Amino acid sequence: MNEYFSSNSTTKEEPSWFEQTDDNVSLELASSAREPRLNPWDVVLCVSGTVISCENAIVVAIIFYTPALRTPMFLLIGSLATADLLAGLGLIVHFVFLYCIRSEAVDLITVGLLVTSFTASVGSLLAITIDRYLSLYNALTYYSERTVTRTYIMLILTWGVSICLGLLPVMGWNCLKDVSSCSIVKPLTKNNVVILSVSFFMVFAVMLQLYTQICKIVCRHAHQIALQRHFLSTSHYVTTRKGISTLAVILGTFASCWLPFSIYCLLGDYTYPSLYTYITLLPAIYNSMINPVIYAFRNQEIQKVLWAACCGCASSKMSCRSRSPSDV
Repeated sequence: MNEYFSSNSTTKEEPSWFEQTDDNVSLELASSAREPRLNPWDVVLCVSGTVISCENAIVVAIIFYTPALRTPMFLLIGSLATADLLAGLGLIVHFVFLYCIRSEAVDLITVGLLVTSFTASVGSLLAITIDRYLSLYNALTYYSERTVTRTYIMLILTWGVSICLGLLPVMGWNCLKDVSSCSIVKPLTKNNVVILSVSFFMVFAVMLQLYTQICKIVCRHAHQIALQRHFLSTSHYVTTRKGISTLAVILGTFASCWLPFSIYCLLGDYTYPSLYTYITLLPAIYNSMINPVIYAFRNQEIQKVLWAACCGCASSKMSCRSRSPSDV
């Protein structure tokens, strides 16, 4: 185009309107390539990550700075809060780097952090379920050194497996070089997502079985206590109903949050609209927002520490009673 105008004019003229238009369009395209358009769903994920981080940071700080909360039960709750805290931070980091720094290496690190944190969150939920079951099944021997050792083993296995799964995309198991192998969550491959989904279904099946056994033990204990106190019709019914409803809320919340995304990971691929991914992923993220309410803020010891922090009470006036995980 420049050659055409130079051959038909003898004097130096200003660039034509067409040339200016082409230059402006090219600049706009370049700037739009550098700065992606803001996606409202990404904003929702970032805000959710901020709320998740704040909630779980409070739980982690309480458990870390309160010596009385160093029992196996609270170590597992702290592991869950730490995993959810990292998940919230991962969502914030993902948003920042998505719209500020476009890099394949950064994308892999961010995805690896999210896979590690969410896997550790689900694994910590399984560990808490196992701990609750053993506290009822082996009530007489629960408060022993074996329980502490078992807790550390579960924590090491949970975080070891989670870190290994999170390192897979960074170590080369990704779809950056082969788009056809991408899953609904880029740059994870379809096989990687299938492994994560199948692992979730296995964890859910184990938790369902354990909570069923917990429900039977709770009902049997409530029945025995009611018979000893001679008011079966009232105490047995109220205690059993409360225990079953609590277990139903815990398991129902976990299933409703993670099942949609896990099923969609098995059925969908990279050709599906991203809207479906956001719709199914959001409830799974909200599980990390609900976990502190179910497993931490309902605990009386943690409530005492929160009230003490808010009211400025002296921590020395507090007396934390050692409780069984089944009481939480």
